[in-house]
Amino acid sequence: MKIKVNRKDLLTNDDIWNAVLTAYGEYHFPTENDVVNEVFIVFSYFCELESGGHESLLNWLSWHIEDVGITSYLNNLTGILEKIDAHDYADIEKKYGEELWRLFKALENQEIAEDDFYNVIEKADKEYIKLNEKLGELLQSYSVSIYTELIEVIED
Repeated sequence: MKIKVNRKDLLTNDDIWNAVLTAYGEYHFPTENDVVNEVFIVFSYFCELESGGHESLLNWLSWHIEDVGITSYLNNLTGILEKIDAHDYADIEKKYGEELWRLFKALENQEIAEDDFYNVIEKADKEYIKLNEKLGELLQSYSVSIYTELIEVIED
């Protein structure tokens, strides 16, 4: 069910961005709405990388990745990133994603030393940070284009 927002509260792109972030938190993933599922995947990626990097992302979404498989998850994520013109971010995940997952699971099972995992995490996180928060801007534009898929706009 879409959250309801008054049109007067959606006057600027920042208003829409904030409303979409609120709506994102209200849905239970996965849903039957493909756009909502895309929003969940890409916003989770953004939020987790901004707050704690790739390690945080793997911890937060491990249940989903285990459910669908790392290849499917990465194909989905990179496809969405490319769709919103976040090609540099998609390249990072294509370069490091499968290796990070393999190392994450190996560390979880105590099959490798922590340094093996954290050395690759550091490389991936540095590449992400070098992009200077462009993803936030791209996600805001994406939010403006899809917000009516998540939000029911109430006329004043």
